[in-house]
Formats: sequence, structure tokens, C-alpha cells
Amino acid sequence: MPLSQKPMRYGHTEGHTDVCFDDAGSCIVTCGSDGDVRIWDSLDDDDPKSINVGEKAYSFALKNGRLVTAVSNNTVQVHTFPEGNPDGILTRFTMNANHVVFNADGSKVAAGSSDFLVKIVEVMDSSQQKTFRGHDAPVLSVSFDPKDTFLASASCDGSVRVWKISEQACEKAWPLLEKCNDVVNAKSICRLSWQPKQGKFLAVPVEKVVKLYRRDTWDHQLDLSDDFITQPLNVVAWSPCGQHVAAGSIGGYIVVWNVNTQQCLNRVKHEKGYTICSLAWHPKGDQIAYTDMEGNLGLLENVCDGDGKKSNQKASVPAPKTYDDLFDEDGNEDFLEGDLTGEDWGSKPVINDEDEDEDLLMASGRLKNRGARIEDDENSVDIGLLKVNPALDKEEEEEDPDGLVPVQPLSSTQRTFYDGPMPTPRQKPFQSGSTPVHLTHRFMVWNSVGIIRCYNDEQGNAIDVEFHDTAVHHAMHLPNSLNHTMADLSNEALLLACESTDDLASKLHCIHFNSWDSNKEWTVDMLPEEDIEAICLGQGWAACATSTLLLRLFTTGGVQKEVFSLPGPVVSMAGHGEQLLLTFHKGTGFEGDQNLGVQLIEFGKKKKQVLHGDPLPLSRKSYLTWVGFSAEGTPCYVDSQGIVRMLNRGLGNTWTPVCDTREHCKGKSDHYWIVGVHENPQQLRCIPCKGARFPPTLPRPAVAVLPFKLPFCQTATDKGQMEEQFWRSILFHNYLDFFSQNGYEYDESVKSHAIQEQQNLLMKMFALSCTLEREFRCMELAELMTPNATSLAIKYASRSRRLILAQRLSELAAERAAELAAAEGPGKEEEEEEAVPPPDFRHHLNNSYSKTPTEWSHARARNLQRQQSMETYEEAGDEEEDTSEGTKPRSPLLCGTASTPKSAGVVPTNQGRINPFKLSSSQKDSLVPSVNILDSMAKLPKKTPSPASRAAPSKEKGPVIKPLAPKAKSKQAAAAAFFQPRASAMEKNITEEKGEKLESKKKTAEEKREKLETIPPESKNLTEDNDSKRPKTGFQMWLEENRSHILADNPEFEETEIIKEGMSRFRMLSAEERMAWTEKAKGKATVDPTEGKKRKRLEGVNRDGQESQGAKLNEDSSSAKKSKSFQQSTITKLSAFAYKPS
Repeated sequence: MPLSQKPMRYGHTEGHTDVCFDDAGSCIVTCGSDGDVRIWDSLDDDDPKSINVGEKAYSFALKNGRLVTAVSNNTVQVHTFPEGNPDGILTRFTMNANHVVFNADGSKVAAGSSDFLVKIVEVMDSSQQKTFRGHDAPVLSVSFDPKDTFLASASCDGSVRVWKISEQACEKAWPLLEKCNDVVNAKSICRLSWQPKQGKFLAVPVEKVVKLYRRDTWDHQLDLSDDFITQPLNVVAWSPCGQHVAAGSIGGYIVVWNVNTQQCLNRVKHEKGYTICSLAWHPKGDQIAYTDMEGNLGLLENVCDGDGKKSNQKASVPAPKTYDDLFDEDGNEDFLEGDLTGEDWGSKPVINDEDEDEDLLMASGRLKNRGARIEDDENSVDIGLLKVNPALDKEEEEEDPDGLVPVQPLSSTQRTFYDGPMPTPRQKPFQSGSTPVHLTHRFMVWNSVGIIRCYNDEQGNAIDVEFHDTAVHHAMHLPNSLNHTMADLSNEALLLACESTDDLASKLHCIHFNSWDSNKEWTVDMLPEEDIEAICLGQGWAACATSTLLLRLFTTGGVQKEVFSLPGPVVSMAGHGEQLLLTFHKGTGFEGDQNLGVQLIEFGKKKKQVLHGDPLPLSRKSYLTWVGFSAEGTPCYVDSQGIVRMLNRGLGNTWTPVCDTREHCKGKSDHYWIVGVHENPQQLRCIPCKGARFPPTLPRPAVAVLPFKLPFCQTATDKGQMEEQFWRSILFHNYLDFFSQNGYEYDESVKSHAIQEQQNLLMKMFALSCTLEREFRCMELAELMTPNATSLAIKYASRSRRLILAQRLSELAAERAAELAAAEGPGKEEEEEEAVPPPDFRHHLNNSYSKTPTEWSHARARNLQRQQSMETYEEAGDEEEDTSEGTKPRSPLLCGTASTPKSAGVVPTNQGRINPFKLSSSQKDSLVPSVNILDSMAKLPKKTPSPASRAAPSKEKGPVIKPLAPKAKSKQAAAAAFFQPRASAMEKNITEEKGEKLESKKKTAEEKREKLETIPPESKNLTEDNDSKRPKTGFQMWLEENRSHILADNPEFEETEIIKEGMSRFRMLSAEERMAWTEKAKGKATVDPTEGKKRKRLEGVNRDGQESQGAKLNEDSSSAKKSKSFQQSTITKLSAFAYKPS
């Protein structure tokens, strides 16, 4: 096969990067300037294991399970491989070590440093060292003679030296390189190399050629060059067979030569032209791994065969024979003397099962007598023995290397075996927000409260705790004598846990820094043979899951609570408030998938299990990487594919993907490490990791914020974008309903703002659907709207001349209003004396929605309806002006379904009473009242309290004082409006029943006045007109006189706070003083002329049945002006909702 070049991939940060294969060739190992050594199962491995060896790694060597690294702290240190555990320091220099290599048997390590020295150190006994002095500049590279007799080195002084190890003396020196004063300024790092096995030649890259020097004589034997190379060579490496040499240059060129023929076999150019800084041959000789100065890793395949032949040369061997071919031959022929070889037997799978032998007998039709047909002789080889003991095959290869024939691939006629689906290894338990335990410097946890770091090196084993908010607690430094590997942090406590050892049991240690007593720490030992595998903290409780499938609960003070069994081995768990989220193995997964379950338990007053071990959805061939809660308390988790999922409480506790972090990664090997989730604002807090899955502890990682995005289709279109935004807003505000159901406090303005955002999106989608003539889709969107938005949709449909759609929307709104009236009617009738009966309420809604005016309606009908509506609207004008300016309907349904402020069947308690008899006319126009609907929609950004908080401002938590004067004014205005003439039929009706109605209204007004006299006023903005219509209480008169004194003492007080302070001071007065103020108020009320004037006016209206003609003309003029302004406002607001493509 021809040589193939795999695409480069990111391996490390920018800088010098080293590469090699392990002894078996099963993985690729690299190190870089980021201080990490990474183990890659293959070039496509997206999750390489990382071993942090220091701040910066300059070089490394791997042999016999030992990893030797030259790092930036001027040391050469050893780690175990592949575990990565520190195994000591071999030697130290006064400056950085630039290159390290093993000898052939892995017993010694040679290192060259920038302090001009070269050292050879015994691996097993680092005190046995040899130092070589003679270079006059930093050492660039070193190389061991395969026979451990010589050591070659190259230096920035321009020389290449050969040292005799036993004598520690220079054997030979050549001035071959360009001189420089430092490694970073060197034109080439001159990675020289000895020929394997015999060490006949030393290869040195010099300029654009590779010079070969013969051993012992040190004569220049030959040069390897090629016109393909245009820049100086940087590194050279021999193949394992010793017949090929590969070299990499500064310009990104890689060339492979056959040393015997001096022929160039392969030429490869780096895809981006970066400098090649390291080359490594696979032990089988068919692959070359290489790295560049940008930290990238590459691979060349099919370079050449292990026996030294070119990869595209085919071996001349006979075709393999099957068992059927064997038995078809003449029975007297000796098969061992024929063309069949041991490799031909090896090409057929060895079958030991008797059932397979029976199948073979049936297929061939011959007796199963292999022993009689084929006999072993002394030269035969057992293939099974070769598989068990490959050393035997190796010995024969050394004896007769040319007599072996490569194993041929399986024939197409041979049977294949299917082993079934492969089980997936179970994921090990982990702590969310932590980095791997094998690291010397690692994060034990990083969450919204703080950061816990663990340091385990030669300087000691300690734990550092840092809080994001120092007001919670100051930073802590703790010794880690028990080798704690798990940690969790909350605003109340720090929880640590360690595994058991031969001498000590597994321990759970808690530091309750929020405790008010002096003893803030407690420790609990687990039972024998029970190890803690996961821990978490909540509000007032701590939990740990153990290897015995138990979950133990504790208070933060150390009291043991409930203990219950787990459905399976724990994977991870998290706590938040009174919630515990637990993930575990439900069973064995297959084909790379994990089989996980999840439990969600609430520890409130009523302990309950929300999720009962439901399956945890994960991406295909992925595993769990993070599990926790959002800052608002919604469960979330992340898998290895970067998919973030959140619990959707509004859809039956299902899991919804809300973000794909891989979409934000620049490289294939980049990842995001999650540290927190916020629903308001919508933020995913994470740390970008370039070429890794987790960040290093130093330098301190920077936190990035990613946006959420639901995986909706066609998000490139306006429709898809708005749909995604709408449902994301719904999902990310479900926590408000959870707060409400569980009695938690929350800001009402957040909910009102969310509703406003959602309804605006629905209106935009409604307008877009109208534009596309999708009326059925419009109805589907209207079902998601609030009544307020539905009213606006009706107006928009009418303006768009879609009468059928407007009619259906009107019917939908009427049905909703009827359902609401039926649900709330009985309770409201008991609370409010003048509530409109449900039949009248539904009748009015049907009239208002089904008779919506349009621009093409008949002029006469429109003018008549407008004239009647102006009269009605003008009568309601005074009533609306008397109420406080910020007073609005609290329920969105009332805002949308009522065509006028008077048409709602259910009125909030802080709004004025409304006369239901004004609804008796079926010809009233809804044009003017529609302006009020649009005003409500336009004012939605303002804070609108929920029905539960109508009587109190959202920012006030104490008792609230209801307004006195606006309440009385609203009742009297409604009573007066009842007797005003609107039509001839109404005049006749009022004339016939005026006596009875007048007495009833007077009695009701007096009862309300007596009740309201006991309630102090809320605002000082009550007008003189209100004061004149209602008698003042003694407290009101006292407050007006002493208001200046209260403001002088407390200038920052607002109106409600002034009233509260005034009430406190008024209560402190003596009983005689309070009585005096009360008598003074009663005396003033007896002589108040306003009440008399009002009653006289009412009597005049009832007696005459109409007002003077001049007043009537003034009223008509005012109504016409109002009608014109309202109509203009309506058109303007409706046009704002017309769909405009973004």
C-alpha cells in the first residue's frame, strides 16, 4: 500500500513538542510546552489521558513503564507509565534540561542541559551519575550507543561530540553546526541518532543532508540528501530494522531513505509548513509519528514493512490453502513437503470447539481424521504456542530472517465469527467539577461557591479553599494528611472524604464554618470494607454514597439521619437546597453506551421522590461528565459529547437539551469544562480547554459564558428563531412555578417580564403566519397566548381583513372568559357585592369580540356605535382618573378579555367598582375600549404584581395600607354613573326605578364609608377634590399637620414609610389627644359642603333625567376629541406588531 498521511490534530500549546510510541506500539505519547504528557490510543483519540509533569516539558523518554521528563524547574523526574504517579527526581541542573533519552535496556538515562553539561544517571539508583564536561554552549541533543559504549551529543557551540562512557572522555568531535548562544536561537536542534542493534552508524542532520559516521573509525561514510528538501534538517530517526532513516526539516518536509541503496523512498510535506521538531518510528516500522512547533500531532502510515521492504512491494507467496483444498489432494502426498507453510495454517483461525469440527465434517463430507493425514515432524511449529510465547517466534526470526513469509489476510471463503454486542465498561464514580485524581495539582471541586485545590507533590500534600465571595468565609489552607480525594463546598460547610487503607477506614470529614459554636469540625468513620465513592452538600444536610450501595444522610452538625439503599453503583450526585440528585448504574451498557439511572429526592417538610430511578438520557457512545443544579435549583447534567440537558418540570419531568458546547469549540480536541448553570440570566459558565477535557490549576483558568440554544430545526429562518426563543423562555422560567408551589420567595417582576417576552414572540409569529396566510397556524399560536395578547390578535386579524380568523379568535376568547368566570365566579360574588353575573359577562364578551369594527364597515353603523361608545367612555373617564396612576388589572386575563375597564366580570379589589347596567346595550362599540387593551400591552414592561400580591407593592414585605380616597371615589362615581342618561330606553328605565335604586345606592355608599374610615391613607398625592368628597379621619388631619416633622427626622422616607411612621407616632399619643383629633375630624365633616352638593346633584339628575343642554354640548365636544386621539393610538400600536423580517 502507498504511504498515507493522516490529517494533523491539536496536541499541545504552541512550542516545542516531543513524541514517541510506547514499547508495544499500542499508543502514542506526546509532551509539550503546556507541561502535560498525553497518551493517545490513536490519532483519532478525542480523550487522551493527560499527566501533568510541570509548568513546561522540554523533552521526555519512555521505556519499561517509566516516563522520564525534562521540565522547566531544572530537574529530570520520573513518573510511572501509564498511571502517571510521581516516582522521584533523577537529577538536577542549574538550567533547563533540553533533551533526555534512555539506553537500549532502559537502565540508564542521558540528559543534556543548557548549563553545558551532559549527565548519565542510573534509573534504579540516581546517586550513580556520570557528568561529561567539554561543551562551551547549551547542549541541544544526546543519543545512546546501542551497546552502551559511546554517547553522542550536539551543542550550540557548533560541535558534535562522541563520548566514551566508561572513561567520561571525548572520543571524537566534529565542527558541523552553526554556533549560537541559546537553544531558542539555534538554527536546528540537531536530534542525532545511532543505528539500532549494532550501532554501526551515527546519523547527524547537518544543513540539508544527513551525514553518516562509521563507528570506531569515525569516518564520514556517506550523505543522504534530496532535492525535495529546501530548508535545514531538524531531526533524524532510524527505523527499528536499521535499514531506513527518516528526517524532518524546518520547512515541514519529511523524507525517508533506504540506507543501503541511498534511495529516497517517501517524501511528505507538512500540510501547513510548520517546523518538524520530533519523529518517532512505530516498533513495527510501518508508521511514523511526528510533531511540529505549533503543538500539532501527525501520523504517516504504510511507510515500510517491518522487515525493511518498501510497503508497496508485494511478497511473492502462493495463495493460502483451506482445509477443503487439503483433503481434496491425493492422500499419499506429503503436505509438509508442499507449498503449505506454517503461516498458511495461521491464516485459518484455530478452532478447538467440537461443534465447529462437526460443522467442518459436514461441509467437507470426509472423516475427521486429521491426525492420520497430517503428522508433526521435528521442524513443525505450533501456532497456538507462538501466540502464547512470542519469544519463540522471535528466536526463529533471528536465525532465519529471510525464510519467513508474511501472514496472509483471511480468505473471503473462510467463516467469520460474531461475538455479539460488546459490553461497555462501567463509568467510575466522580465528583462534578473535579479533575482526575492522579494529577499532582488538581481541582477537587469548582462550583458557584468557591474553588478547592489539592496539591500532592514532593513539597507536601495540602488543600486550598477559595471562596468567590469572601463575605461567606475567608480562604483556608488545610493539611491533607488523610489523603482526601473527594470534596464539596456550600455556603454552610466544607465536606471532605477519603478512601480506606489497610490501616484506616474510609472517613467523612466536615468543616461546618457556618456554625455559631466553637466546635466546627466532625468526622465519621465508615463501616469495615465500605468506601465512600461520592459526596454532596445541601441546605442543612450532607450525604455520601458508599461502595456497599448505601446512601447515608447527615446534618451539617454531624447528626446521622436516614440511610437507604441505592438501586445500583453510584456514578455521581449533587445537592442544592432541599434537593438531592443521584445518578447510578442501572445495568450494563453495550456498544459504547452507558446505562445510567437518576433519582431526584426532596427533603422538605414532605419528603418525596420526584424521579424514581428513571433512565438518564445520554448521547450515543458517551458518558457523564458533570451533574448538578442551576443557581435557581433546576437539575442539569452534561455528557462527554458536550450536550447540556436540563429537567423540564413543565413537561412531566423530562430532560431537554439546552446547549451543545461542541458548537463553540474551535478545534476537534477542544472542550468546555462546566462550572455552573444560570437560568436568569441564561448563562452557561464554563472554562475553555484547548486540546484537553479539563483545565490545569496554573495559570488560573478564565471562565467563559456560553449562551443556551434549544436544538430546534430551521433556526436560520425567522420562524425557527422565534420558536426557539419562545420555548427557551418557557423552559428557563419553569423554576418560578417551582418556587411558587414550594413557597419560596421570588421577584414578581421577573415573571411579568418573562410573560411579556413570550407574548411578544407569539405576536410576531402570529403576524408572520398571517403574512404567509397560515390561519390555522394562527389559531394554534393563539391558544398559547394570554387573553390580553388574544385581544390584540383579534384586532390585528381584523385590520388584516381576515374576518374568519378574527371570528374564531373571538370565539376562543369567549370560551376562555366563560371558563374563567365559571371557575372564579362563586368566590368573587361573596367578596364583591356588585360583581356582574356570569351570563351577562359572557354575553358582553361575545358582543365585544364578535362585533369587532373594521375599516370597511358601514359608515352609519360605525358613527352610531362610536357616538354611544364616546358617551360611555366619557362616563368612565372620571372614574379612571380618580384612581391612582399606577393601578392596573393584576390578572393578564382581565387585561385581555375586557373590552373596556367596565366590562370585566371580575374586578381586582384595588380597582373601582363598576356599574354592570352599563352593559345592557348590545350596540356598544369596542373600538374605544380596544385602546385600553393596547395600552395594557404597551405598558407590560412595567412591573405587574401577581394576584397574590395585589394589595402590596412588590418591594414591600411589611403590612400595606390601602388607599382611602380612591376607593370611595370609585364607588360614588359608579353610583353616579348609573343615573346618567345614555339612551332613551335607559332614561325610561331609570325614571321608573329611580326611587328604589337611589335608596339602595345611598345605603351602600354609607356602609362603605364607615368601613373605610378605619383605614389610614396610603399616599399624599390625594387631590383636594377627593378630600372634599370624603370626610377626613383624625389620623389624616394629624398626619397633614405633622408630616413636615416626620420628613425632617427621616428625609429619605417614601410615602408608605411616612404613613407607617405616622401611625406609630399617632398610637403613642394619649387617649385624650387621639379623641380630640377624632372629634375635630367629625366636627369638620358635619359642615363639609361638598357632600351636600354631591347629593343635591344626584337628586337633580334623578328628578330631571338629564343635564342642561349647554353641558351636553360640551360633553359631546370632549368625546369627539377623545375618540380621535384613541383611534390614532390604536392604529399606531397595531402597526408596531406588524411582522417585519429581522
